[in-house]
Amino acid sequence: MTCLSARARQASSTEAIPSPQRRDGQFRNVAPRERPGFRKTLGIAWRVLTQKPATTVPRAPIPVHRLDAAALAEAPDASLFRLGHSTLLLKLAGEFWLTDPVFSERASPVQWAGPKRFHAPPISIAELPPIKGVILSHDHYDHLDHAAVLALAPKVEMFITPLGVGDRLIAWGVPAAKVRQLDWWQQTALAGVRLVAAPAQHFSGRGLGDGNATLWASWVILAGGLRLFFSGDTGYHADFKTIGERFGPFDVTFMETGAYDAQWPDVHMQPEQTLQAHLDLRGRWLMPLHNGTFDLAMHAWHEPFDRILALAQARAVALATPAMGERLSLAQPRAGERWWQSVTAEPHAGAAAQTA
Repeated sequence: MTCLSARARQASSTEAIPSPQRRDGQFRNVAPRERPGFRKTLGIAWRVLTQKPATTVPRAPIPVHRLDAAALAEAPDASLFRLGHSTLLLKLAGEFWLTDPVFSERASPVQWAGPKRFHAPPISIAELPPIKGVILSHDHYDHLDHAAVLALAPKVEMFITPLGVGDRLIAWGVPAAKVRQLDWWQQTALAGVRLVAAPAQHFSGRGLGDGNATLWASWVILAGGLRLFFSGDTGYHADFKTIGERFGPFDVTFMETGAYDAQWPDVHMQPEQTLQAHLDLRGRWLMPLHNGTFDLAMHAWHEPFDRILALAQARAVALATPAMGERLSLAQPRAGERWWQSVTAEPHAGAAAQTA
């Protein structure tokens, strides 16, 4: 395992840093990703534009537990609050951490079009306490929110990112001293929490000319006796077993379960693969993410919850599904209410506006 050289990784650019994952200026997966090509990409876009089912957005409001600074201050250590999509607020050793913070109305390069939130964040950035660290998995718009990064920067001690993603933050105005960038299998520590960047099967880019210019990663989070895993976005891959062997068993795995489709099988997991990855990781409790906030695929918005619940019950896997803003104890997790079952999936007036 390679330890992080903070000086090297806090440079204004990581382009000159050698990485086994980078060849010819682009980062790559261990198993090559199938390139959709122009015709397939055009076909996917046409299907999304013309055949999108109404069930991809909820009919009724998503239940949200409103949070404030007092509630967070009173929360015990080893607490988690789901804020939406892949955004988690963790309280570890008295400090707060965020994963992939997205607070904007839309996961899009513009705020007048693109996937619109189903629900407001349970707490605003202004109301958040000081944040010890922000953990970023990759640079896609539903995981890296430009406006949120700039608003958070004054109250964040450190942004921990895969290689290249930190360069984006620095270009946006985040001080380089607040950015640490890691390659796969490198690790760093902050306030008693150890973070290891681990492999993922995905891709990156925020425009037409920057594909795979930055790395993507999953994260191992070790805090005291807690072992946590955050998948980021990923297809199923063999290194889940390696991560489980090196760092498991995990108390809780936060696993991508949503925005999947047969037409992009190697960058997002089907629920069956999510469950298998959790087992590979030797996880105890599974918490599904990447769902319930944005319409990013063709499946019904609630389908990821329904499928992973049925699969977990069949395999006797402990599944935690806290509602947005609801506290989950990481030391003693519980299943929680199946909150999505109270929200029907038929279209409502204004559904078109949510996906415009």
